[in-house]
Amino acid sequence: MNQQTADFGLIGLAVMGQNLVLNMADHGYQIAVFNRTAAKVEEFLQGPAKGKKVQGAHTIEELISQLKRPRKVMLMVKAGAPVDELIDHIAPLLEPGDIIIDGGNSHFPDSQRRYEALKEKKILFLGAGISGGEEGARHGPSIMPGGNPDAWKEVKELLQAISAKSEEGEPCCDWVGEGGAGHYVKMVHNGIEYGDMQLICEAYDLLHRGAGIPLEELHNIFTEWNKTELDSYLIEITSQIFTKKEEKNQKQFLLENILDVAGQKGTGKWTVMDALEKGMPVTLIAEAVFARNLSSLKEERVELSKTFSEEKKTLSLDKKAFIEKVRKGLYTAKMLSYTQGFMLMRKASEELKWNLNYGSIALMWRGGCIIRSKFLGKIKEAFTKNKELKSLLLDDYFHKEIQNSVEGLRESIRQGVSLGIPLPCFSAALAFFDGYRSEKLPANLIQAQRDFFGAHTYERIHQPRGKFFHTNWTGTGGDVSSSSYNA
Repeated sequence: MNQQTADFGLIGLAVMGQNLVLNMADHGYQIAVFNRTAAKVEEFLQGPAKGKKVQGAHTIEELISQLKRPRKVMLMVKAGAPVDELIDHIAPLLEPGDIIIDGGNSHFPDSQRRYEALKEKKILFLGAGISGGEEGARHGPSIMPGGNPDAWKEVKELLQAISAKSEEGEPCCDWVGEGGAGHYVKMVHNGIEYGDMQLICEAYDLLHRGAGIPLEELHNIFTEWNKTELDSYLIEITSQIFTKKEEKNQKQFLLENILDVAGQKGTGKWTVMDALEKGMPVTLIAEAVFARNLSSLKEERVELSKTFSEEKKTLSLDKKAFIEKVRKGLYTAKMLSYTQGFMLMRKASEELKWNLNYGSIALMWRGGCIIRSKFLGKIKEAFTKNKELKSLLLDDYFHKEIQNSVEGLRESIRQGVSLGIPLPCFSAALAFFDGYRSEKLPANLIQAQRDFFGAHTYERIHQPRGKFFHTNWTGTGGDVSSSSYNA
């Protein structure tokens, strides 16, 4: 193999890595590949990559020697220690101006740390969140690059070429921000994905278990929903899931034989933990994570279902009207979930000085990724009209849409409570909305309680914000107050 012939190097030939390589090769790039298990390289070259512009390497050193300068290497390996180990191996082989791209699902503080460490060595780092799964990687994913802006200039053309495109032909890949910004936005994307999936599951549960609608009919309902404001990848695949039969028994639906215990890889939890750190009420994603936790308690749930069995209740609404209420409820909850997600990103951007472009982020999510939907176009429009928009609920379009559909959310929850159907994310969405739109909340009593037992002080309505007071509630507590701080 001639030296320095490859435009790009990729390490890690699992499903995502292989499909990204094939995607790059389809766009005219010469790609060098390496995998820790050497046999996998040969299998790939003789199999899916045969006849394409792909060359193999048996060692990392050989891979680096095949790359044109500035050398560009993408890591598609398991997040955590494996990424650090690879960077430690690769960095000494590179020169100033060479680029390392982490395309895995890394936690954003790790990307921030790697960016800073490599910057000292004059090596350019990108943390690129990639969404879309196997199909997206092969035919066009959503890519969220952050890190060193000098690296972005060198790889922009390639990454935008292989990314998904919006209906208007714009690439679903754009610069996010410095440091760990790319992986932060991917983390929030995944958190929103958790919420979207749980909301859809709650709508399914309401209609199937609550209203007794069979799976074949649910397929038709969701197919119709996908022609409305709910048009999205997740609604589309859900409609297909409802009609999938068992291969060996075509009378049985596969869904009915799948155990109701949900797995997770941690990105939803990361979103919730970060929201807690930043003091942002990302309640719907939190409930989606806890719903997966609750599903894992299968044996206990089975036992309690026998102990707390109740007489089956019946739906108190006309079925057709109920289906429309659930559709509107799902749509409202979805809008409120995205409102929370963008509020969290705004807070992170302010704290970390990333200057995130929210309209651009919405565009990046319009195609290729798991949460891709028609609805995201409206979010892009909202931020295009007002870059400083503090909340989607302050945008005229979303204000009007929620006003018109929130009753569907209320009615869905009323029916769910009556039928004994758990709706953690529907309920969290409504509680957030009712709290967020309330001029007055009962937090005044919390402050009084805190001051009573711990002299934590409080602010007064007719006094400037930031001026704190303490009351000697019992007459025996004294006038000394605790210092004021926010944890």
